[in-house]
Amino acid sequence: MMSRSGPPTAPSLHVFAENIPLREPFRISRMEFRHSQVMVAEIAADGHVGRGECEPHESDPALRDRAMADAWALSDHVAQGLDRAGLAALPLTRPIRNALDCALWDLEAKRRGTSVAALAGCPAPAALPTVFTLGIDAPAAMAEKAARMAAWTRLKIKLGGEEAALDLRRVAAVRGARADAELIVDANGGWTMDGLRHMAPALAELGVALIEQPLPPGGDAPLADYASPVPLCADESCLDRQSLPAVIGRYAYINIKLDKTGGLSEALALADAAEAAGLGIMVGCMTGTSLAMAPAHLVAQRARFVDLDGPLLLAWDRTPAMCYEQGLIHPAEPALWG
Repeated sequence: MMSRSGPPTAPSLHVFAENIPLREPFRISRMEFRHSQVMVAEIAADGHVGRGECEPHESDPALRDRAMADAWALSDHVAQGLDRAGLAALPLTRPIRNALDCALWDLEAKRRGTSVAALAGCPAPAALPTVFTLGIDAPAAMAEKAARMAAWTRLKIKLGGEEAALDLRRVAAVRGARADAELIVDANGGWTMDGLRHMAPALAELGVALIEQPLPPGGDAPLADYASPVPLCADESCLDRQSLPAVIGRYAYINIKLDKTGGLSEALALADAAEAAGLGIMVGCMTGTSLAMAPAHLVAQRARFVDLDGPLLLAWDRTPAMCYEQGLIHPAEPALWG
């Protein structure tokens, strides 16, 4: 129920940045991370606050701060009653749009005394199994970490592409440590087509369930003539519905990330379009907090593969936070989001 009576108040926008250290350095094919650079947008009205989070840039705090300035510039739009449709029409980067779109969903749910799931016409979310991601490391180190994460029966293995034999040793080491686990590998666009042809049959023999973004975005046209023995998933090659036509016939799955789509609104629409096109769905994340995972968890109810482990890589998280236990991510508490 509404906690405030009286005439409606004009919404106000507050934006702030956070530099969150990771528990340990995290390496992918392009770079190594030690911090997560996030931006939070809060929209307040009628005694309620809606919140959203994004990662405007993977590693550059200057670009994050520029995104904050761009977000602050929307204060007048927000005060005049900016809604999700109006937000979609503004020329913004996708991460900024994501933070505001999620904040608007959250605020509307709070003002109406309902849930975002109900507003979106979605069933109430349930707990889902999520992968735990292993950053690039020596094969023995990756295997040791996989063994420690025994409660997680789904693991994602970051691969580098600098040497195919080393990448295969990484996967074989993890498989040796975790015969029970479903494995996904993620090249982050670090392979060539010849490398994929070499890697895919060997990965199939190791029981890998999915290969994520093997080729650089924009360089994946050869996939149209390739029958992979392991299903392929587009990540950086699929941002939103506009990029979907180029994915069809090249990939079996798409990875939906809210920072790529520009928010929950487009993520839900992209899921609809992907399913209509016969594509499977994966839902992923950046290295964000539980505030970023909560709206993605709603989309993930429709996904075959769920990769929402961002908070597990961080030194601290929100209060309240998403609950992770025994390899599952549980729905968000309303006090967090939604």
